[in-house]
Amino acid sequence: MNDKTPFVTKAQLEALAEHYPTPFHLYDEAGMRATADALLEAFSWNPGFREYFAVKANPNPAVMQVLADRGCGFDCATLSELMLAEAVGVRGHDIMFSSNDTPARDFRRATRLGAFLNLDSLDMIEYYERTVGALPDVVCLRVNPGGDFVGTNTIFDTPEESKFGMMPSQLGEACRLLGARGVQAIGLHALLSGNTHGNTYYPTLARLLFEEAVRLNRETGMRIAFVNLSGGIGIPYAPEDEPCDIRVIGEGVRAAFEEILVPAGLGDVAIYTELGRYMAGPHGCLVTRCLHLKHTYHDYVGVDACAADLIRPAMYGAYHHVSVIGQEGGPDKTLAPATHTYDVVGGLCENNDRFAIGRKLPEVAVGDLLVIHDTGAHGRSMGYNYNGRLRSAEVLLHADGTHELIRRAETPADYFATLDGTPYAKRLNDAMDEQD
Repeated sequence: MNDKTPFVTKAQLEALAEHYPTPFHLYDEAGMRATADALLEAFSWNPGFREYFAVKANPNPAVMQVLADRGCGFDCATLSELMLAEAVGVRGHDIMFSSNDTPARDFRRATRLGAFLNLDSLDMIEYYERTVGALPDVVCLRVNPGGDFVGTNTIFDTPEESKFGMMPSQLGEACRLLGARGVQAIGLHALLSGNTHGNTYYPTLARLLFEEAVRLNRETGMRIAFVNLSGGIGIPYAPEDEPCDIRVIGEGVRAAFEEILVPAGLGDVAIYTELGRYMAGPHGCLVTRCLHLKHTYHDYVGVDACAADLIRPAMYGAYHHVSVIGQEGGPDKTLAPATHTYDVVGGLCENNDRFAIGRKLPEVAVGDLLVIHDTGAHGRSMGYNYNGRLRSAEVLLHADGTHELIRRAETPADYFATLDGTPYAKRLNDAMDEQD
C-alpha cells in the first residue's frame, strides 16, 4: 500500500485556498527535484545519459525550469512546445523533437534551434529535405516492432495498433537514405507502452532496441549515437499500486547494455529517456472545494473543478485518488474512516464529468477542500473549454515553502479573444463589463 496523503498540510492548503481561488493545480518543486535526481543517479553508469522531459505532460515554463535546473532536456512534439523550450533557455541537442504528421514550419523551428530530429516515418526523410533542407549529422528513427510487446509473460501493449514509428524492415532503408544524404549517425527510439508497473518494461524495451542497433550497425555501417527509451514508466495512482523502483530499472538496462551493446563494440552508445508522467505526475494535485451535496440514486459531491481541469477520468476511466482535507493524513498518517460512498463530480453538462465513482470517503461537508492526487502530468495540459468552462490556475510550491502563481486562471476575455474582428466582439466586451 502507498501512502496517498497530500504533499502539503491542511494548514498550508487552507492558506493557499485563501490566496488562490479554487480550483487550482498545485505543484511540488521539492518532489520534482528529488525525482529528477534519483533518475540521473540510476543511470549515472552511462556517461551520455540524458532525460528529455516530455513537455506535453506539463507545458508550464516554471515547471520546465525546475527540471532544466536539475539537468533535464525537453522532448517536444509541436511548434508551441519548441517555443516553450526556447523560452526556458534550452536549445541544441538539449531538445528532442519527436513529432508525427509534422508541418514544415515545425521542422524549421526545430532545425533553427539545433534540436535532435526523431523521424516517425520513412517519408519524412524526403519531406524534410524538400521543405527544409539538408538533414543534420545525427538523426533519430522511431521504431514500431509490431505485434504484441511482451515482457515477463505480460503484454505491455500492441504496437501494431499504434500510429507511431517505422517497421523494423524499414530501418535499413532509412539508414541507406540518410547515409546518402550525409547523415553520420542515428539514434533509435520507441515508446511501446504507457504507465507501466513493475520494473521490467525499460529493460525489456532496451533489449529490443539494443538488438536493433547491433543489427543496423552491422548491416549498414551506420554509427549508433544513442538509444532513446522514451517514456512509459508508470506511477502509483491507486493506493494499492506498487511504485516502480528506478534504481532497479536502471540496473536492468545496464545489464542489457553490457550483454548486447558492449560485445558488439557499441559501448559508447548514450542512453536517453523522455519521461513525463514519472517526473511530474505525483508532484501535482488539483485543489477543489465542495459546492453541493446531492442525494438521489447516488450521493454526489459536487466540486468547483470539472473535467475541463482534469479530463483523464472522463476520457478513459483513469483512477485519481481523492483526499478530503482535514479528514486524513495527519501527523501520525492515520486515516479518518471512509464511511460514505460518493461520486465526486464537476459541473459540465456531460454525464462522464466525474472524478470518482462509488468512492469510499470520509463524510464530506459543503465548503470542504478536496485534493485530487497525481495531476502533475497530463492534468491541466489536457484541459479544454467545453461548456465555456475556464481552465484553472497553476501554483508552484517552492522547496522553501513559499508559493508562486505560475499561470493565472483563464478569464472570459481569454475565451472570447479569438473572436476579435468579428461582429460579436463588441457585444461580448460589453457583456464582460457588466458586474455579476
